[in-house]
Amino acid sequence: MFEDQQRDAVEAFMKADAEFRRLYQHHKELDSKVHDAEIGVLPIDDVTLLGMKKEKLYAKEKLQRMWDSRTHHIN
Repeated sequence: MFEDQQRDAVEAFMKADAEFRRLYQHHKELDSKVHDAEIGVLPIDDVTLLGMKKEKLYAKEKLQRMWDSRTHHIN
């Protein structure tokens, strides 16, 4: 996520905004768990996996809104 943004800018935003940092870390954690489940390392049922994917998508969308809001205030 935010691969097309400058890493320094993302890190600065994480330092300045605790909610963004928390949500970013939560998204990374979910991403790792979803990946592990999909390759069979983390045994979970399909319903749980679907829930994790939805939660991950919600987090990503919220992070993107926060990022967009931040960049609009700067410009």
